[in-house]
Amino acid sequence: DRNSMHRLKADESYQIGEKGHPVRAYLSVDEIVDTARRSGADAVYPGYGFLSENPRLSAACAAAGITFVGPSTDVLKLTGDKSRAIATARAAGLPVLTSSSPSASVDDLVAAAADLTFPLFVKAVAGGGGRGMRRVTDPAGLPEAIEAASREAESAFGDPTVYLEQAVLNPRHIEVQILADTHGNVI
Repeated sequence: DRNSMHRLKADESYQIGEKGHPVRAYLSVDEIVDTARRSGADAVYPGYGFLSENPRLSAACAAAGITFVGPSTDVLKLTGDKSRAIATARAAGLPVLTSSSPSASVDDLVAAAADLTFPLFVKAVAGGGGRGMRRVTDPAGLPEAIEAASREAESAFGDPTVYLEQAVLNPRHIEVQILADTHGNVI
């Protein structure tokens, strides 16, 4: 980000991590919180991607007395891991797509695919934004898709775990944005 506009317009900026390894820096909870503490920051806004859905950053900020601008650690533990969110929805009686258990093992996931109908998606447990996700129409392509999605998930989110999920054909995407504060105000 050395030459990025947001960095150039900032009043102050701090290098986190090693030069040439920006993704590692964005995934380093300890360095981010340490830099926030050293700079006198009273809040951390994680943006999107990387650690924005990681409960470790939220918890580390809380432990350091720094406000995390985002969901609470408890909410992130519930929703930041897609397989845990699916299990919670299932336990609440909500309809969910058929999916496998999460794993980083290609063999385990290929075996789990025997109970699923193709096409399906290989999806990263962590993160979002389509990173670590592959659509698979032919079972022969599944091992390669698992490996690729897992590599991308580890690179982007620090977690190679993926799961398989039934693909919805011709979907209509509806997304809801919710903004809430710690005083009970919700938009």
